[in-house]
Amino acid sequence: METRSTCGYCGVGCGVVIEHDGEHVTGVRGDPDHPANFGRLCAKGQALHLTMTPSAMRFRARTPLVRTARAAPFAPAGWTPTLEMLADRFANCIAEHGPDSVAFYISGQLTTEDYYVFNKLAKGLIGTNNVDTNSRLCMSSAVAGYKMTLGADAPPCCYEDLDDADVVLIAGSNTAWAHPVLYRRLEAARAQNPQLKVIVVDPRRTATAADADLHLAIEPGTDVALFHGLLHVLLWEELIDPAWIARHTSGFAELKSIVREFTPRAAAQICGVREEDLVTAARWFGHAGAALSLYCQGLNQSTAGTAKNAALINLHLATGQIGRPGAGPFSLTGQPNAMGGREVGGMATLLSAHRDLADPAHRAEVAKLWGVDRVPDRPGHTAVELFEALAAGTVKMVWIACTNPAQSLPDQRAVRAGLERAELVVLQEVCTDTETAAYADVLLPGAGWAEKEGTVTNSERRITRVRAAVPAPGEARGDWAIATAFAQALEARLRPGLPTLFPYLSVADVFAEHVKTTVGRDLDIGGLSHARLDESGPQQWPFPAGATSGRARLYGDGCFPTADGRARFAAVPYKPVAEAVSAHYPFKLMTGRLRDQWHGMSRTGTVASLHAHAPEPALSMHPFDLERRGLAAGDLASIRSKRGELIVPLAASDELRPGHAFLPMHWGGATLTGADAMGINVLTTGASCPQSKQPELKHAAVRIARAELPQRLVAFGQARDDDAVATRAALRQALSGVAYASVVMLSGPRPGVLVRAAAAEPFHAALLEKVDAALGLTGDDIACYDDPRRGIGRRLRQQDARIAAVRMSGDVGAEAWLRDAFDSGDDVSALRTALLTPGARPPGRRIKRSALVCTCFGVTEDAIRACPGDLAHVQSELKCGTNCGSCLPELRRLVAARPDGMAA
Repeated sequence: METRSTCGYCGVGCGVVIEHDGEHVTGVRGDPDHPANFGRLCAKGQALHLTMTPSAMRFRARTPLVRTARAAPFAPAGWTPTLEMLADRFANCIAEHGPDSVAFYISGQLTTEDYYVFNKLAKGLIGTNNVDTNSRLCMSSAVAGYKMTLGADAPPCCYEDLDDADVVLIAGSNTAWAHPVLYRRLEAARAQNPQLKVIVVDPRRTATAADADLHLAIEPGTDVALFHGLLHVLLWEELIDPAWIARHTSGFAELKSIVREFTPRAAAQICGVREEDLVTAARWFGHAGAALSLYCQGLNQSTAGTAKNAALINLHLATGQIGRPGAGPFSLTGQPNAMGGREVGGMATLLSAHRDLADPAHRAEVAKLWGVDRVPDRPGHTAVELFEALAAGTVKMVWIACTNPAQSLPDQRAVRAGLERAELVVLQEVCTDTETAAYADVLLPGAGWAEKEGTVTNSERRITRVRAAVPAPGEARGDWAIATAFAQALEARLRPGLPTLFPYLSVADVFAEHVKTTVGRDLDIGGLSHARLDESGPQQWPFPAGATSGRARLYGDGCFPTADGRARFAAVPYKPVAEAVSAHYPFKLMTGRLRDQWHGMSRTGTVASLHAHAPEPALSMHPFDLERRGLAAGDLASIRSKRGELIVPLAASDELRPGHAFLPMHWGGATLTGADAMGINVLTTGASCPQSKQPELKHAAVRIARAELPQRLVAFGQARDDDAVATRAALRQALSGVAYASVVMLSGPRPGVLVRAAAAEPFHAALLEKVDAALGLTGDDIACYDDPRRGIGRRLRQQDARIAAVRMSGDVGAEAWLRDAFDSGDDVSALRTALLTPGARPPGRRIKRSALVCTCFGVTEDAIRACPGDLAHVQSELKCGTNCGSCLPELRRLVAARPDGMAA
């Protein structure tokens, strides 16, 4: 059987066809009829069904769980008694401390209907604006930037604009990795129009930057200075559109007085780019028939996030590059439904249907629509503020749904202090093993991908149905249904005897009420319903009653949703990053995404194949910085900021400038599972943009030094009972007190689990026994070598004359060739002595592992280098880059770097 639905990852909003037998998901493929992706899926999307295998669902939440103390184990409980208990606790807290003593922290991975119920529960029933979302961490600066300049949070562009653009400016986005399906569309547009110019603004030479016609490798946080410098050139060379500015905008004179100081030389010096490159970028943009900009977290996650967004939009307003094919400022959404959450006002500073919380008339409209006396006027706590309020004790209880703040929020010590002090933490989740679950008093099982109904909105304002293909396991429920049931129990205590505010019998009922709140607004969807979407497919808003289709582009008439109908230039000043480097913290640490992983890896981390491209945590540094400090790739380093310390291996990368360092955002406490298992966000700062309240997750000042941990442990092998997730969990627990430990899925021809650990002193026997037990390295059939005096130990398990699992401690020098033997599945029955004896080497030629490039077909760097011919021939022979296409930028680079290489 097949069910059409939507991918649960990024904001591209790809349609998927879920293959299933009615009870279990058996496969997934791209929906060829969905206008967002036309059948394409990235590596993550293609592996969605693998996140629902029995092993991947090992820690799936299946029934409500309650415990009496954080250190106590969870115990199963029924839905009715659990919700009644929670309603009592919340009602008592509200009665004693007021509505603002409770809060909700929700997620851009919820459906619009889920979001709507939570928002109404907080603001309508309880009377608090303390409902915020992890979208605060990714999209709130884009919201504030659009509202500051265009008057409403409405991306004016559509994906078809990539086909019509003459210049595409990509700022603060590694689109090739973060939005790979959309990037395939850009590649197709470049193939159709060889004159199309791509400019990338990014401190790193990412896959996207390496593919560009011009890369502006700015210093972190200098985007506003760059955009002001570009506008200065546009003004000086008369590449603006004065007539359009006069008819459709206001505030240009104030902006000109600021950008006057940002001459090409001055801006280039601030940004660390060549003056001629800045001028070239401005000329390309100014001369373009249609200029499109794409931007994401590099602009948003900043203390100047709103200013960065607005300064880029200024370029479009100054040139009239908005509201027509191929032109406009296009914010790429990070999560699958960050847009839908914004549409229902599911943030602490918003109201339903893009209404303004500070406007009394808007508050009155929402109160009337909901049937309540009033909606609170005071903004609620935003994400970082919420956990600060928990730590301060002013917020007593928090309900967290479909997100993992104990991994994803900055300044993890402060976040966890808030969770520890909270009187009640309710976690609504699909799995029980996230970092946040350790702080939960109650865990409520939500339905996951392929199990729930509703809608989501993608980056181009396109609303798509989410459909359930299989039932949720056990007693798990849809998130909207959980929130509704709790709201009904709570209103019996807060407003007894009154009609319910939550009369929903189906998710379609929730959507219908949301639709009513939008009528007459900029995002009017009065013509939509679940039935209409089921009949006609995905639709863009606005889609008012009587419409036959949504609107692809906004503001083509030059009219904007502001008081005077004009767009507003934003005269924003340039301000540097929150933390300047110093003698004590001399490195600029940047964060970002990996190609094949998603957020905290609670889903993608269970799929071995998605670890192939970037198998282990690593901090990337320029080779010059490594050499200057006497460090080498593979060394363990201590990275310290003003907030905490992280130990992680080093990697050399010429994609960075000297003085810069890069660490992927995904590695949390579940993977870096040593003594202080807080992951990378123990380093990042909670300093936030004053307008958007979005924290500066992209940059922190750090110092980097060798970690003096001479004792090493490496273990790897096939999981016992083929349950890699359970094996990984057992290893995490075994290594929880070690100074450094990482536990990851092992990809390759024989998937399994890989462990690394390091300590100052030899590992205790009890710890080694736990590691051995987890990997099945116990019993009479296990080959052993021990030298207690030198702290050396080895264990080997064979299966059918092949290596099944290995543990080495003290001396791990044989790891490389043992891994080769494990991966190849060679017969090692004749090598028993060599396998165990420290210092020994195997006879014969060693096969050196090569980095994987193409996840879909398992193609390595060595295979690409060895295949002669141009790119087309390599693809024909090896199939790499012919499926999801995520590897194409890297594939082009490798082919072009060969002596006979041709990139096209």
